[in-house]
Amino acid sequence: MLWSHQTDVSIQRRGGMRRRDFLRGVTAAAFAAGVVGWQDWMLLRADDLKRRGKACILLWMEGGPSQFETFSPKPQHENGGETKAIATNVSGIQIADNLPKLAQHMHELAVIRSVTSKEGNHPRAQQLLHTGYLPNPTVKYPTFGALATQALAEKDTALPAFCRIGGRFRTAGGGGILGVEYDPFEITNPEKAPAYTKPSHGADRFAKRLDLMKRLEADYRAADGAQVVADHQQLYDKTARMILSPEMKTFDIEQEKPSVIDAYGRTKFGASCLLARRLIEAGVTFVEVGLNGWDTHQNNFAECRRQCATIDQPVAQLLTELSERGLLESTLVIWMGEFGRTPRINPRAGRDHFPRAFNVALAGAGIRGGQVIGATDAAGEQVTDHPVTVPDLFRTYCQALGIDPNTENMTPLGRPIKAVDGGKPIAELF
Repeated sequence: MLWSHQTDVSIQRRGGMRRRDFLRGVTAAAFAAGVVGWQDWMLLRADDLKRRGKACILLWMEGGPSQFETFSPKPQHENGGETKAIATNVSGIQIADNLPKLAQHMHELAVIRSVTSKEGNHPRAQQLLHTGYLPNPTVKYPTFGALATQALAEKDTALPAFCRIGGRFRTAGGGGILGVEYDPFEITNPEKAPAYTKPSHGADRFAKRLDLMKRLEADYRAADGAQVVADHQQLYDKTARMILSPEMKTFDIEQEKPSVIDAYGRTKFGASCLLARRLIEAGVTFVEVGLNGWDTHQNNFAECRRQCATIDQPVAQLLTELSERGLLESTLVIWMGEFGRTPRINPRAGRDHFPRAFNVALAGAGIRGGQVIGATDAAGEQVTDHPVTVPDLFRTYCQALGIDPNTENMTPLGRPIKAVDGGKPIAELF
């Protein structure tokens, strides 16, 4: 059978028949015909299950978004302040009036209003909500993006399997004990192609320079630098493969029609959400999109209105396009920050850090939308129904994506670390 590169690229994309789907059919037929043995078939089948095409987009709201001004308004209580509640397209569910477009996507969203934690320090809480673990000076815990990439990503793709767009991600982490292979590819400006991704003197000279670098590093590798050199060369090899690939056009959102770019809103966050959709469609496993500015210790109401205006249209359009392109059923979308904000408004018209009760919104990958999980009291100060811990969240993400949360990864000292320590998935979401 003749197989062109163009055909190979086109069927790897989500939304049509992928190469692995073709190979699965061929392998099953070979097993039925007795060409492939049972053990070989089981190994291939396990590999196929690992690569089921699931993906995740994490919309990271850095600073801790106020639950009252987003998905958990309290207009009947003085703690709710000036924020009003509006009806959504699901009867009986209201969210803050700052998010009118997302209110029309409530049928796709599940809002958890009872997430609870004890960590109110930004760096520590950011790591906790990215890895499921509090910081430990002896262990570099992998982020959920790295864990998802390890479990789900294909190994033969040119594009990085884990990408981060925008935001600051100061303490988010990366591959940790999994190694540099699972660190994210950082995209600082989604409106432009990544910098320094074209060989300055052609592909041939670029290849010769890579070969020279490897030969120069040989002595250090032979001494005590084997792991350092291996990590360095692995990064260079992956980068070289990426920048020489035709798939680099995925990063160029100008490939889209102007009307599509307009639909996301011509802002950096809008461009980030559009790029996230393009990356997922091209086969990237995990995309994190960041937006800072949610640390509203003062002028909370005006700042939250501005932040919500930034996210409302792009996130609504992201859900629309993922659904229209058949990607939402296999893509988990997570909206969250590191904690919530205090119910009581401070003297600066702001809200301070509040990990005791905050919200997370989910969509896609089998999540049953159009529902609210958990509740707080009238003042928003205590969880009164269905408390959800951080490990519960991570178990839920794993169930949606088909990842084994009990997978153990070894530290350099040989200590096993579970992907998720404790918790249980939120059954009502599925």
